[in-house]
Amino acid sequence: MRTLQGLPASPGIAIGSAFMFLDDEEPTIPRYAVTESELDAEWDRFVVAVGKAKDDVEALRDRAVREMGQEHGAIFDSHLIMLDDPDLLESIEASLRSSLLNMEWIVHQYAQAIVKRLEGLDDPVLQERTVDVHDITRRILNHLMFRERFSLADLNSDVVLVARNLLPSDMIAMNRSKVRAIVMDAGGKTSHTAILARAFEIPAVLGLGGSARAIRNGDIVVVDGNTGDVRVQPDPQTLERYERIRARMAERDETLSGLASLPAKTLDGKEVLIKANIEVPEETDSVLRHGAQGIGLFRSEFLFLQPGRAPSEESQYVAYGRVIEAMGDRPVTIRTLDVGGDKVVPDLAIEEEKNPLLGWRAIRYCLSDKELFQSQLRAILRASVSGDARIMFPMISGPVELDSALAQLEAAKAECRRRGQSFREDIPVGIMIEVPSAAMIADILAPKVDFFSIGTNDLIQYTIAVDRGNERVAYLHEPFHPAVIRLVKKVIDDGHAAGIPVSMCGEMASDPFAAVVLLGLGLDEFSMSAVSVPDVKRTIRSIGFAEAEAVANEVLKLSSHRETEEFLAKRLADRVSRDG
Repeated sequence: MRTLQGLPASPGIAIGSAFMFLDDEEPTIPRYAVTESELDAEWDRFVVAVGKAKDDVEALRDRAVREMGQEHGAIFDSHLIMLDDPDLLESIEASLRSSLLNMEWIVHQYAQAIVKRLEGLDDPVLQERTVDVHDITRRILNHLMFRERFSLADLNSDVVLVARNLLPSDMIAMNRSKVRAIVMDAGGKTSHTAILARAFEIPAVLGLGGSARAIRNGDIVVVDGNTGDVRVQPDPQTLERYERIRARMAERDETLSGLASLPAKTLDGKEVLIKANIEVPEETDSVLRHGAQGIGLFRSEFLFLQPGRAPSEESQYVAYGRVIEAMGDRPVTIRTLDVGGDKVVPDLAIEEEKNPLLGWRAIRYCLSDKELFQSQLRAILRASVSGDARIMFPMISGPVELDSALAQLEAAKAECRRRGQSFREDIPVGIMIEVPSAAMIADILAPKVDFFSIGTNDLIQYTIAVDRGNERVAYLHEPFHPAVIRLVKKVIDDGHAAGIPVSMCGEMASDPFAAVVLLGLGLDEFSMSAVSVPDVKRTIRSIGFAEAEAVANEVLKLSSHRETEEFLAKRLADRVSRDG
């Protein structure tokens, strides 16, 4: 057995036979001289190949829009923009006439130069745009060389798909019913492959850095998209262990599916709301299937991940409207663009900073790019007529920042009125409490908004001064640190004193042990990944509110996260399990 370690990009466990998708390898590119009299014919070959490539991309775009929505089609809109780029056409023609070499070689050399330039950048997301360059140039070369490609649409048996890289077109075209999991050398959590794998609910491990080529066609592979582990040719004991884990997960899912239509109500009648966090519109099916009572956090960053240009107001309006309509009368909270820090988005001019986590990010960036901010606010406002929409501003640190954001919202409303565009005038507006300054003055901020949502991922990071992405100090990222618990309590108390509900959309909300403490502290709403909803709902339905209050009061007296962990494990062991 060989064990490989990559990045957990899409959750779930799958076991299957490896299918090596080697068509992503570069073909052998011919190189030969052409005469001046042959230049026009050579250029005509290129124009025909580009035209055929456009036809291919348009067909893929139409399929993506039809099956998954406009925002996924935007991936291929950017490819069409690149194929129509005058600089591309002028550069290729200039190289042809100066070098007197064949068109295949010129296209290949042009692509290599662009890829080298992108790979030399410090921004990992911009580096990942090399995938798009490979996609369109390979498509042109295939038509120039009359080279047929194996299509993943032709898969006719269940496989674990193994590749160096998968292009967006590969992901859209593949027969998804036959792909149990994806294992890939390249890619990160923000790559198109990762985003689409999560949308398709296909377990995926990416970023193996060449290790995936140790897998042979037909090998039995275990893919753990939760941990990033890949087991190749597992021994019988390992295979049996993962089969048991899968069986337990399936059994648990079946048992918990019965909770989907039930409220999150304690044994003594206290009811809270359990909502879900989403990144892409396609996740609404999963949200409803797992019994979430709304969307507590719609991360809008996905719409800005398409290379080529920022999304238009119209494309955002369509995407938000799809989610709001799909959720019916259930609330949908859309967080305005949260970029910078550890969230890098291509095509947005975010300068490199020495300490980006404390720099130009989230609401700070949006307030400095008012055109982009206004476009998003108008799109959300227009979509709000489709259902119960809410707006949430990220990383508010004080009242001046909040007042500026609210002023921008009023300006967006005024512009919608001027255009004659309908929107919900009383759309609820809230803020994320994710920095200690906001938590400490929650009583000042609360009268200005309709709700709070505690973002514990960042609140823990900033409170304890620990970079959650740094492996050396990750052990210090402690949800049960006494300072974190006390800040959470203060925010809840200050929100309630002002008469507004308080929710939590950080990872802490999905921990069943933490859910009991948060319930006891008075949290009104929990929001988490859709797959975590049944576990937390079951936990809340298994305990009385009075007991949860008693547990929370005891936790507030404890002096370390270890004491809290031990106390909760002992006190709740008979009813609450973190592994389901």
